[in-house]
Amino acid sequence: MPVKTNTKQILVTGGGGFLGGAIIRQLNQNDQLSIHSFSRQHYPELEKLGIHQIQGDLRDRTAVKSACGGKDLVFHVAAKPGVWGPYQDFYNTNFKGTQHVVDACLELGISQLIYTSSPSVIFNGKDMEGVDESVPYPNSFRSHYAQTKALAERYVLKSLNDHLHAIILRPHLIWGPRDNHLVPRIISRANKLVQVGNGHNMVDTTYIDNAAWAHILAADCLSQNPELSGKVYFISQGEPVRLWQMMNDILNAAGLDPVRRKIPLWGAWAIGASMELVFKTLRLKSEPLMTRFVVEELATAHWFDISAAKKDLGYHPRISMQQGLDRLRTWLNCSQ
Repeated sequence: MPVKTNTKQILVTGGGGFLGGAIIRQLNQNDQLSIHSFSRQHYPELEKLGIHQIQGDLRDRTAVKSACGGKDLVFHVAAKPGVWGPYQDFYNTNFKGTQHVVDACLELGISQLIYTSSPSVIFNGKDMEGVDESVPYPNSFRSHYAQTKALAERYVLKSLNDHLHAIILRPHLIWGPRDNHLVPRIISRANKLVQVGNGHNMVDTTYIDNAAWAHILAADCLSQNPELSGKVYFISQGEPVRLWQMMNDILNAAGLDPVRRKIPLWGAWAIGASMELVFKTLRLKSEPLMTRFVVEELATAHWFDISAAKKDLGYHPRISMQQGLDRLRTWLNCSQ
């Protein structure tokens, strides 16, 4: 695929993924941009859009630097998600991969970076209600994913200078059509889901198109106002919902029955701890049905103040919760 010249050159790491793909689709509406995707695989859907695809691995410093060559702006979206697995796997992709991207930007003179992080970097296992970006990292992290994303945040922030400007975004619980993480996980476990706790805990979520739009807004604002460099922003619908109601809404969109069984928090926590012990002892590679981190996420409140993103970036959710659920239902029906 020929690369456009005399236009702004943009690289999206993880362009074949859920969020990366959504960012690319929105960027692709601007003819003044030349968009490149860096992923481990080749994606036919990106080829149809005319996106230049670069295959490589974030863990490969040379491949990352090559992909960044000639770019003006990098959206670093790619990461290893999940709640289970060896620490080194998360470290190599989430921290070392980010280090490779940042170092490439510094060495190649790329001036703008938008880094996708997660609110999990500040999660301490307790209720977080309406907290803002001033909340510090916890003394101990609840998952390898959270710990390595926090390490990556720190590296981005300490690497900034007069030549490299960056904004860090923390979108929470992204969902919607083409979701290959949250929605499939809920649907695949529909018959095994059990409500943990009293079900009153409120959480933030983010519809996929809103999350993508926040990234584009961040890039535009950073370009116009370099003083925003080093800022961190929570991104969400700005409309906390009861977690278990959201789960049931997703199940309903898939034509499935709601979650009816319940278990107290202490019981779920004990099961999670036991499963972790068994899986670690037997060195099982699959993921336990329950872990202590998952229990904490399912039973606690975690919603965030997005007023900073509204003020500095002009962000607001363009797609409402109901509109998003309607779109999800349509997509699920078409996918079956």
